Amino acid sequence: MSFSKSVKEELSKISNLKDKKSVKAEFIGYLLSNNVNIGDNKIKYSTESEYNINRFAKLLNNMNITKYDIDIQGKVFYISFENDMNISEISIIDNKILLGGEVNEFLDNENLGKSIVRGSFLGSGSINNPENKYHLEIIFNSKQNMEFIKQILNRFDIKMKSLNNTLYIKDGEEMSKFLAFVGASISVLKFEEIRVIRDMRNNVNRIVNCETANLNKTINASIKQIDDINYIIKMNKFHELSESLQEIAKLRLENPEVSLVELGRMLINPIGKSGVNYRLKAISEFADELRK
Repeated sequence: MSFSKSVKEELSKISNLKDKKSVKAEFIGYLLSNNVNIGDNKIKYSTESEYNINRFAKLLNNMNITKYDIDIQGKVFYISFENDMNISEISIIDNKILLGGEVNEFLDNENLGKSIVRGSFLGSGSINNPENKYHLEIIFNSKQNMEFIKQILNRFDIKMKSLNNTLYIKDGEEMSKFLAFVGASISVLKFEEIRVIRDMRNNVNRIVNCETANLNKTINASIKQIDDINYIIKMNKFHELSESLQEIAKLRLENPEVSLVELGRMLINPIGKSGVNYRLKAISEFADELRK
């Protein structure tokens, strides 16, 4: 089962159907989605989730809308009912259900805010497998409805970005907060477990990549140093180097793979990394002068 499907299964089983205000708010959330179509005086909701269609049917019954039809076409479930609702918080304009009227209670009452957001996510939301990437989105039937849900989430410190009629999150922390807000507590635990493992894996990869880059840098520098020393020898100018430069040059030729720190420790009179770097740089400059 996909992560998105398991989240919706959990949300569809929330036991709040005795709370008529919460039921109404969640039902309205569904109606704001782009999966609702209006035509021939009927309202039709479609989804590929059997949990969603069952939840929506329960909400209809609790709203005393008992005459509805459920159809299945391929993988898609359809539920349709007569367009004779009497809900003061919504209106139908150009075959779209829009929020309006007395909706401030959704902003002021956390429980109702959670319910309408949960309904909108169940209605047309999705979430990627967090093992691959962080992405959660909800697609609405209008910008007006999207902005209102965004306002609710902002009120409760959950940041979602918007594009056209879509709200989305690409941040793991915000996704976790969103799932907790709508009541998917089990999914939050699963998400956090995946998130910890993923972050640890990413940290290991960063460390490995950093160490690989440093190793490549050390190898490339060593090759350049050896080339310079061999060129000086080829030009019979090695004797013109000072004793300290000759000493470090011989050690570099004998130990091409070691770091500057290790090279410094091999000297008769050990020096630090900066001292070794200074001497090798002097050798390179001498070789460059010979090449001119």
